[in-house]
Amino acid sequence: MSAASSSKLRREAKKAERLAAKGEAPKPKPSKNGKDKGVDGVTTDLSQLSTSDPIFERSASGVLISHSMSRDIKIDSYTLSFHGRLLVENATVELNHGQRYGLLGENGSGKSTFLQSLAARDVEIPEHIDVYLLNAEAEPTDINAVDYIIRSAKQKVQKLELEIEELSTADNVDDVLLESKYEELDDMDPSTFEAKAAMILSGLGFSQETMRKPTKDMSGGWRMRVSLSRALFIKPSLLLLDEPTNHLDLEAVVWLENYLSKYDKCLVVTSHSQDFLNSVCTNIIDLNTKKQLIYYGGNFDIYMRTKEENETNQMKAYLKQQEEIAHIKKFIAGAGTYANLVRQAKSKQKIIDKMEAAGLIEKPEPPRSFSFEFEEVRKLPPPIIAFNDVAFSYDGNIDHSLYRDLSFGIDMDSRVAIVGKNGTGKSTLLNLITGMLIPIEGNVSRYSGLKLAKYSQHSADQLPYEKSPLEYVSETYKAKFPNRELQQWRSVLGKFGLSGQHQTSEIRTLSDGLKSRVVFAALALEEPHILLLDEPTNHLDITSIDALAGAINRWSGGVVLVSHDFRLIGQVSNELWEVKDKKVVKLDCNIEEYKKQMAIEVQSHDTTSKLKNLV
Repeated sequence: MSAASSSKLRREAKKAERLAAKGEAPKPKPSKNGKDKGVDGVTTDLSQLSTSDPIFERSASGVLISHSMSRDIKIDSYTLSFHGRLLVENATVELNHGQRYGLLGENGSGKSTFLQSLAARDVEIPEHIDVYLLNAEAEPTDINAVDYIIRSAKQKVQKLELEIEELSTADNVDDVLLESKYEELDDMDPSTFEAKAAMILSGLGFSQETMRKPTKDMSGGWRMRVSLSRALFIKPSLLLLDEPTNHLDLEAVVWLENYLSKYDKCLVVTSHSQDFLNSVCTNIIDLNTKKQLIYYGGNFDIYMRTKEENETNQMKAYLKQQEEIAHIKKFIAGAGTYANLVRQAKSKQKIIDKMEAAGLIEKPEPPRSFSFEFEEVRKLPPPIIAFNDVAFSYDGNIDHSLYRDLSFGIDMDSRVAIVGKNGTGKSTLLNLITGMLIPIEGNVSRYSGLKLAKYSQHSADQLPYEKSPLEYVSETYKAKFPNRELQQWRSVLGKFGLSGQHQTSEIRTLSDGLKSRVVFAALALEEPHILLLDEPTNHLDITSIDALAGAINRWSGGVVLVSHDFRLIGQVSNELWEVKDKKVVKLDCNIEEYKKQMAIEVQSHDTTSKLKNLV
């Protein structure tokens, strides 16, 4: 349940008092906690459908200073904390209609909590601005994906009709806002609902068969796509997307980039993909280490250039000012007792006093840097893994094979990225490599003594949440490394960017990105010859992804990677294997060429060309 903050409850109480004084009762509104259910258990409210964060864990305060009828949002003195830890302090939140913001910050800085706070309206946001936060799957129900989306669309129509009625009968009619609501209502034409829902689902990878399945028969990843499709369909005034590409294949990522780059309301998105941020964003918000929200115009690349230029100029100004202060202090110290020099020294001191009163130029903080590190292992002669005419099906029936006639080898020099649509069997292939799945024909041979370590999308869910990272690694690997002292265990975690309080806090209190780093630290302690990485970037920030890429490139073992992150694939792979038509085919191109071809296919797809008129 999404709980209202104390400040929000006070606002609602005061509003009820005002209405009572006028002899009016407050009008019932759709629940904003995601608990109102329609038939078949579908959540019908469109605001904060996916928030789930008890009030005692998060608190926020701030003052809305933009006009109550404006489509822009400006909140002053915004402060946010989570589990008693301050995340944002006395910052300005400024979100303008028509802009698409990429929200950046280190793992654990509070990006997801910030989005949850906005969605839950912990601080006042005008009621005419509908907010949708995507951070959870669609509910498992008996209805299919298309109907699931249409039900939410119908509820949006009802909400718009109510808002138009209220605006039309208000004492001071806001013609601009009223006109925008009429335009929204015109866009929500029920006669187009089914076709538009099907087109969006198709763009996100649904086949006709899949989109007609009940959501209860879908995996969590596909239900997340349904939730994303619903968000895109209803087009809220403020759309909040927390790592929307995590459950998508590369083709769906390209489609989503194209779709969101045309989003004409207000979008705030977190993403670990530089490609995605470059394609989608018009602005960047940097939640920095000083707990401030710093705004930049342009996409990610422009942000990086601007930030670097600003820091260079600030350093020059800082050094110049420090040099001036040192020169003045040297004069004051050498003034002695001569009357005229003493008077000059006092005058010089006043210059320093004025500088300090106005605020001295701060020395720019260098970006926090760390590097992941995997343990070196002895080389094994190739091939250390060999597929020999392998076929596989989950029911054992050769006619239902997911794979047929697979023959290839993997060794410690391998840097393989596996690409292909969701559902073609990329994760299944990794499980065949590990031996978790057994072929129904052929065999997979492995070198004696071979050690494999696998990162999966759900690895962090298996961590003992009640323990700290330090307790977890020291207890789990004590038998393997009996002579290691506490500081050595700390050093292991430090190699993966976990330091100080993060090492000793309960794992459950860590962000998803920090939990992922704990998993990587554990994988390093396994000392594998081959790393199998299934969507390793899902919860890592950009700095962490670069650290992971660096560690892989320095490491002497082999890597098999499944990822929707084009940039990571380009950084670490030297082979592209495409899973298609029950085969694994080695491609004669790099990931940049592969993405360009995919973009051409997306652009030419009938659904995308039709969507251009609907976005």
